[in-house]
Amino acid sequence: MGQRSTFFKNITNGIFLRAKKLFNPPKSKFQINWLLLKYLKHLPSNELHYYRLFNHKTFFYWGAEFLHGFQEMFVEKIYEQFLPPDAYVIDCGANIGLSVIFIKRHCPTARILAFEPDMLNYTLLKKNISSHLLNDIEARQEAVWVEDTTLHFKQEGNMGSKIGTDTTISNSNVKAIRLKDCLNKKVDFLKLDIEGAEYVVLKDISENLHFITNMFVEYHGRFAQNKELLEIFQIIEKAGFKFYIKEAAINYQQPFLHTKRNSDYDIQLNIFCFRN
Repeated sequence: MGQRSTFFKNITNGIFLRAKKLFNPPKSKFQINWLLLKYLKHLPSNELHYYRLFNHKTFFYWGAEFLHGFQEMFVEKIYEQFLPPDAYVIDCGANIGLSVIFIKRHCPTARILAFEPDMLNYTLLKKNISSHLLNDIEARQEAVWVEDTTLHFKQEGNMGSKIGTDTTISNSNVKAIRLKDCLNKKVDFLKLDIEGAEYVVLKDISENLHFITNMFVEYHGRFAQNKELLEIFQIIEKAGFKFYIKEAAINYQQPFLHTKRNSDYDIQLNIFCFRN
């Protein structure tokens, strides 16, 4: 009788916990219920919207992308780490500023150098910095690269904006700076989310990685670039980092069958690099 009672108790508890998770998902502490979630996902991308985050208006155009960034930053907390007071952070690919908001919430005295080459994203980055009353942030509408130059750029006004290899896929030009020139002193956290330019930039800054304590790399690549990915791991290991890898996007549900989702990339990885 006791075993039977425990069995039914376990089932009841399991049902209760699943129902609780369904109706009170992790986002609920930010007051995003399923109805608001559905609403945000289907907002028109050609209009300016805002969500009140930490009681400050946070502006965006693409509802689905805002929710994706919100999930990564404030629910999964992928950039959570121990930062010292007055930490120096370089954010390459700051987008609309959710990563900047997270870092400043985590370390209010942090000094942040934020790069965002897309004009529309940069405008929202500045707008959100102002709305959240953040200071000690230098926002620059520039791409990070291996030299100071002007590059072809595919401007999308979303997370897909990237440096273009030629004019056929590019619709604008963007000013680029050599990231290596910024790595001449201690950097507590370097974030590299630069839509496919990770390999060439990491090769160029490899000699200066000793200045960096923690580094996050979102790798974007194709199967034909697997050799480059392996070289990235060698660069990271040689610089003295330990690393942890998570899949940033599931582009292949059945990799052996090559059933690919709609994506420019075969592989998207989050690579967390840290020292002992």
